[in-house]
Amino acid sequence: LAASLDGDADRVVFFQPEPFHLLDGDRIACLFATLLRRLGPAHLQIGVVQTAYANGAATRYLQSLGAEVACTPTGVKHLHKAAHDYAVGIYFEANGHGTVLFRETMTGQLSDWARLFNPCVGDGIADLLAVLEALRLLGWSASDWIAMYTDLPNVLRKVSVPRRGMIKTIDADRQVVEPAGLQAEIDRLVGGYYPQARAFVRASGTETVVRIYAEAASISDANALA
Repeated sequence: LAASLDGDADRVVFFQPEPFHLLDGDRIACLFATLLRRLGPAHLQIGVVQTAYANGAATRYLQSLGAEVACTPTGVKHLHKAAHDYAVGIYFEANGHGTVLFRETMTGQLSDWARLFNPCVGDGIADLLAVLEALRLLGWSASDWIAMYTDLPNVLRKVSVPRRGMIKTIDADRQVVEPAGLQAEIDRLVGGYYPQARAFVRASGTETVVRIYAEAASISDANALA
């Protein structure tokens, strides 16, 4: 198992080198939720905050654990705020930017593990150590972590537009309200790849483009939907 940090070390992702398999922020959040569900008290409220870019397979896995799953607009400032609503709030963007916030004191095996986390919006080194300790406590190998669920194939594209502001969204960027009729057309297209497909569009916050995300049961379906 290898890890990669970004330049200022506030993000971390993991990967299995051979054969290559990326373990991103979705996987990290699911790993931590699994550990808390297995070793934490039965009454523990676990909330996992995602963005619309989180893989649908990860969302379904978290729901199967009994974790509460929330979705916010892109940006750690939104995820961090929402994570405060839970006894234990977990949030990670797919790029590995995130942390775990504890409102409830952990005991037993989870006590020292919980102290590893930096309550700021991102500390990749602390998260790296927390992942290694979580794997040890669970008795998992990298292969066990990979086998937790299978990612749904997805495609991210962008389209240049003269006025990105013409796209208005609600529901954490997952529903378009302007221009009129666009969401109905997206729903019609997604319906052709039911039941595992989903798609959304949102205006970029930094470029004059509209970003397109499509997810489906196969990469060919995801590409066709995009």
